[in-house]
Amino acid sequence: MARSTMSARDAAEAAFRKTTTKPVEAPATAKAPAIPGGREQVTLRIDRDVLEHFQADGPGWQDRLNAALRKAAGLS
Repeated sequence: MARSTMSARDAAEAAFRKTTTKPVEAPATAKAPAIPGGREQVTLRIDRDVLEHFQADGPGWQDRLNAALRKAAGLS
């Protein structure tokens, strides 16, 4: 039977190091690819009168606002 050349103290320190060492994490990946046609929640400050204009016609005001922004940006 072969004897270990590691002392009890060295073995204990190695075991401690093994259980307390933070594992190496994989590098952060880039932002997930956007879903085509997907939407993203954002916070946007809009003048009260502009908001009231789009909300005046009731539900769907966010879609109307989005359509106006697309048109202004030349995307539609």
